[in-house]
Amino acid sequence: MAYQTENRRNLMLFAGRSHPGLAAEVAAQLDVEPVPTNAYEFASGEIFVRFSESVRGCDAFVLQCHSAPVNTWLMEQLIMVDALKRASAKRITVVAPFYPYARQDKKHRGREPISARLVADLFKTAGAHRLMSVDLHTAQIQGFFDGPVDHLFALPLLADYIENKLDTSEVTVVAPDSGRVRVAERWTDRLGCPLAIIHKRRDPDVPNQVKMFDVVGEVRGRTCVIVDDMIDTAGTITKAAESLKEHGAAHVIAAATHGVLSGPAADRLKNSEISEVVLTNTLPLPSEARIDKITELSIAPLLAAAIKAVFEDGSVTGLFGGDA
Repeated sequence: MAYQTENRRNLMLFAGRSHPGLAAEVAAQLDVEPVPTNAYEFASGEIFVRFSESVRGCDAFVLQCHSAPVNTWLMEQLIMVDALKRASAKRITVVAPFYPYARQDKKHRGREPISARLVADLFKTAGAHRLMSVDLHTAQIQGFFDGPVDHLFALPLLADYIENKLDTSEVTVVAPDSGRVRVAERWTDRLGCPLAIIHKRRDPDVPNQVKMFDVVGEVRGRTCVIVDDMIDTAGTITKAAESLKEHGAAHVIAAATHGVLSGPAADRLKNSEISEVVLTNTLPLPSEARIDKITELSIAPLLAAAIKAVFEDGSVTGLFGGDA
């Protein structure tokens, strides 16, 4: 006769050091405590991680936000995953609200890396069974990881805010470039408003710099909502706002999932034609970026709901009405 035991499952949340505020919010939504973790750097810069509780047989969710310094937080998360694998965690899910190196998802020219694929390979090698992220820069990144990928969307959260704040009959959704048109179309379907597109050309030899803008669509006298997955140095989005104003837009609002806000971003946004910038807290907001124009919405309820759905073998797609 075989030995039988009760099949108990145990959800455990592990949080890196990059965004303790978000980790605490997610833990509160799940009604759990993050597992106590001893993490520090040696004098040489090497990272050490040890968990203070047994993790054998658990369903582990490793949350890390990849803000600057991105390489430090990526390495810390990889080490956390490796520690869990070697401690016999049953299933390991990497929760990376902002996927690191997502913009390096293809080769634009010869002799360039595809770093987004490399990151997926690193997570798999470290021992991850599953990835969870919010608004990937391109959907193709899901195919880089050899395992399940839960691609979450912040659109319902951001769109709810816009719907409650504005008269949508006076709103035009603006795609800041051709790559964001599909996302902008989802916004127009949700809000029931027209779409405008900004055509831009970049200098391939100069990063974060746009050479030319043109606006296609109905913007005169309307409130324009520029939608994007991230705001980095804010050069593109502030110039786009200037172009919209030049074409007669009454007001310009920016809505993005990830507030990277590198370098001069805060000053550019502060002095721009944009009246409000709506972001989620997938990344910690730098102290210098805490300006009156920025509104921060919490992504924690969405992350917690997705984690719970994965743990209970439920539907993550169902969180988005089955349409995602």
